[in-house]
Amino acid sequence: MIRAHRLTKRYGDKTAVDDLTFTVRPGTVTGFLGPNGAGKSTTLRMLLGLDAPTHGRATLNDRSYAAHPAPLTQVGALLDTRAAHPGRTAHAHLMALAHTHGLPRRRVTEVLELTGLADVAHRRVKGFSLGMGQRLGIAAALLGNPSTLILDEPVNGLDPQGVLWIRTLLKSLAAEGRTVLVASHLMSEMALTADHLVVIGRGRLLADTTVTDLVRRSGGSSVRVVTPLADDLRRALLAEQPGAEVTATASDTLEVRGTDAPRIGRTAAAHTIPLHELTPQEASLEQAFMNLTHDTVEYRGATA
Repeated sequence: MIRAHRLTKRYGDKTAVDDLTFTVRPGTVTGFLGPNGAGKSTTLRMLLGLDAPTHGRATLNDRSYAAHPAPLTQVGALLDTRAAHPGRTAHAHLMALAHTHGLPRRRVTEVLELTGLADVAHRRVKGFSLGMGQRLGIAAALLGNPSTLILDEPVNGLDPQGVLWIRTLLKSLAAEGRTVLVASHLMSEMALTADHLVVIGRGRLLADTTVTDLVRRSGGSSVRVVTPLADDLRRALLAEQPGAEVTATASDTLEVRGTDAPRIGRTAAAHTIPLHELTPQEASLEQAFMNLTHDTVEYRGATA
């Protein structure tokens, strides 16, 4: 289990993380989200003892990272794929880590096979692609068979097959009862992988909830309606359903918000308006995230 209690980190007059409290529980994949500059990397570094908090405390399995006598067997982490010495082979890099904790050679072989690197185990890391470097970083995180995993952008550089592999791996690790925290900017992947979300902006907690609840609370759901009498239905909905917002997206298609499909269907039936399609459209995690973090984005590109 991962616990952050009132974590605060200041650099001079800039506050990177501000009184941040959350818990990551075992048995779920928890996504750690936030815009660029939100404080995600700083938080991860404080969790792992790489940065000292100005205030607050972080514990991993009820101890600080530094207090674990064999931390690799408790917490596996991937923060930087360039952590391996470029002149070493993948096998040598993992063996060096294994020696620090007295892990057997067979464990190195196991994680190389698990991450698909067995065939390139004796190639130097400097020749690895970005995706291969990611796999090596994940192999290092899994080396001690830890109960807790902290991964920063683990699918970065992976091809579609690799993305599916890491998604399946993370879910299977959580199903075994492990604690899995994944920081990512890929909302589509988080929607498929994460069960729970911790969202921060400008160093402060914005949400600590399930994916489903965050999307539901965003208010972004709508109903797609296709009918040859789109104008008639639009007038009827606006007249009879206060709060309904109706937008014509084509001559025969409406996007309706502020009501639901059954009520739209009843209104259409009462006016003998034929419906060719009546489909609820759930908001995406990406849109829910954008709505939640809109006021905390520090770096915005210009629009054309």
